[in-house]
Amino acid sequence: MMGLEAVGDLALHTILSKLEAENSARAACVSKKLRASASEESLWSHFCARDLDLSQPLDPHGNLIPSFKESYQLWREAFNMYPWSLVKRVKKCWDKLRNWLTINFPEAESTLNKGASEADIQELEKILKVKLPLPTRILYRFHDGQDFEDKHFQNSGVGCPLGIIGGYSFYDLLINVYLLPLRQVISETEEITRKQGFSVRSKCVVVAASFTYIKKFFLNCTSGQLYVGTRNLRADGEMLPCVPNALISSVHDCSVDQQQDAMLLWLEEHGRRLENGIIKLRQEENFRSISQFPEESPLCSTAITNGVKVRASAVFVPELANLQHTSEKYLFAYSIRMSLLPEGCIINGMTFSSCQLHYRHWIIRAKDVVVGDVNAEAVVGQYPLLHPGDSEFVYESCTPLPFSSGSIEGSFAFIPGSLREPKGGPFDVAVAQFPLQVPDYIF
Repeated sequence: MMGLEAVGDLALHTILSKLEAENSARAACVSKKLRASASEESLWSHFCARDLDLSQPLDPHGNLIPSFKESYQLWREAFNMYPWSLVKRVKKCWDKLRNWLTINFPEAESTLNKGASEADIQELEKILKVKLPLPTRILYRFHDGQDFEDKHFQNSGVGCPLGIIGGYSFYDLLINVYLLPLRQVISETEEITRKQGFSVRSKCVVVAASFTYIKKFFLNCTSGQLYVGTRNLRADGEMLPCVPNALISSVHDCSVDQQQDAMLLWLEEHGRRLENGIIKLRQEENFRSISQFPEESPLCSTAITNGVKVRASAVFVPELANLQHTSEKYLFAYSIRMSLLPEGCIINGMTFSSCQLHYRHWIIRAKDVVVGDVNAEAVVGQYPLLHPGDSEFVYESCTPLPFSSGSIEGSFAFIPGSLREPKGGPFDVAVAQFPLQVPDYIF
């Protein structure tokens, strides 16, 4: 004890800051000097920043309160029924998602509800006769899914584009996935159990869905796995796991440190993809949405030929998969983005201020076997005319595969000038190979 009394205040503060907050609080019982050091606001500011990423003393509802010590205590009290390490991890997951949304997509961030109460969660469990995995319970304590107003549906013409999971489009199909609030988890689960013959014994609840088309995500409350329905969902309940099974552990055990269900892993992976720019916002004519088409290599390919830049990537479409089909088990949507560089179209040293697509050639492989070799005019009925400085021309299409992996590559035949006023003969623009792959994480 005499040794501690001789330690300087700064050194003592440094020692206490290396401890867990509860151990620092215990140290306050040892002596007056330790009590004074363990009560310093700067120490609890450090704990709030380190454990909760708080730069201000806020309570769990976001209210400003007098001190960091009180803030930390309120957080611990609000979540005292859960492992503290798991609470910190879930908060970090939500903080990452909310920070990205606030900066890039504030209109979607505004749709996140405040956290549900323990009573709300217990009511759901009572009605649906399930026990939510610990990580999912805490996820809902922070944000009770998303809610939308009439104004959110006015611009897109195809439902609301503000789902924080996002989606993709091709032809007349647009998918945009949002997180369900608890009251909708109850109603959607009851409806699908009643109408589609799901057994109550399956212990699955609907936690996310698309506004259009039937795309639903189911959390198995017993195993902690997240599933998405396929084309055969209605007929026989066919679903695919959305997260590697090996990563899921201890979803109901409070006594261990590594609880992680698929819902938490799925949202963490989604946040990582957003933060790293693997997926981004897509601007449509009247609205914005999160696009699941990858934007970075190796999932997105890029090729530049004679000044024409083509980017290409694909996404697995689980809701149209048919695992009982021999040749078309898996469906992939792909997005092609083409543009003309600022210097224009350059052929044999000559520069042209425009060029127009005429033909396309696709080679589609399942594994390493060619299953499609397509030569045809136009893309989705259009002949895009490219000019320097114009935004990318984007189109989407799809292809089925008999296997869970494959690839597409090919070329476009362009005409310098335009089809009406050609300035030269056709030239081929490469579309570098891009993968078709059922991913470890399905969104």
